[in-house]
This record gives sequence, structure tokens and C-alpha cells, in this order.
Amino acid sequence: MSEPMQLRALRGATTASANTVEAIGEAVAELIDSLVLHNHLEGERVLSVTFSVTADLDACFPAAIARRRDGWGAVALLDCQQMAVAGDLPRCIRLLAHAWLEAHQRVVHPYLRGAAALRPDRACSTEPPGLEPPAPSAAGSGR
Repeated sequence: MSEPMQLRALRGATTASANTVEAIGEAVAELIDSLVLHNHLEGERVLSVTFSVTADLDACFPAAIARRRDGWGAVALLDCQQMAVAGDLPRCIRLLAHAWLEAHQRVVHPYLRGAAALRPDRACSTEPPGLEPPAPSAAGSGR
């Protein structure tokens, strides 16, 4: 018998290094890769992804980048502009995804690059679980 599935909401964010198609594409691909990797997602389990971007990112649509991903042809994708708030993190790309996950599975919300400052408690490596580089030892740090 297979594990029961639950519809879960996943959050994540990253920053683009510049307002260019290349920089936004790289940041979106890295964010999606991290979301998929850390949550063991397969395309058919992902129902929808909404991307929001800060007003300083207008070179391309993040959903257009996600649409190119293998197995994501049936995923509902949407772009919108993040609400403008004074002091917000510049060049920020946020996502909200809905996916079917096993009921017992721990959800990982990837916050990458500069967006790690938004949620330090949820910042994660782009490496697969168990392959993160070891933390530097206090003895060898000189601090």
C-alpha cells in the first residue's frame, strides 16, 4: 500500500544578481532545483507555482523559465509583482508552490542567496540533504 499524500504549500525565495534575463533565469532555476531536490518532488506532484518579484525585476517572467523545466508542462504557473514596501530586499524572487507530498514528509522551504536573510531559520544549501558541506569548526576558525 502506498503512503497517503497531502496537498502542501511550499515557500521559497532567492535574489537575482541583476535585472537581466540571464541573472533572473539562473536564480529561478536554482530556486526550483532546490525546492525539487529538498522536497523530493516529481513534476506530476507539483500542481501550481506563483512567483512574485520586486518591482526592480522586469527583464523576464520567472514562470516562463519554470515552464521550460522537464515534466512541468501541466503545472499551473503565475507571475505577479510583490507588494512594494520601503526597505524590502532588492531583486527578490519569491515563490509559493502547491504540491502533493507524503503525509509524513518534512517540508523544506528554500531561502537562497540574499533571501536567506528574510528567513535565516529556513535558509538552505542547494546541495542534497546529507551532502551539505560540514560547518567550519570553531577551533580552526581563529574567531
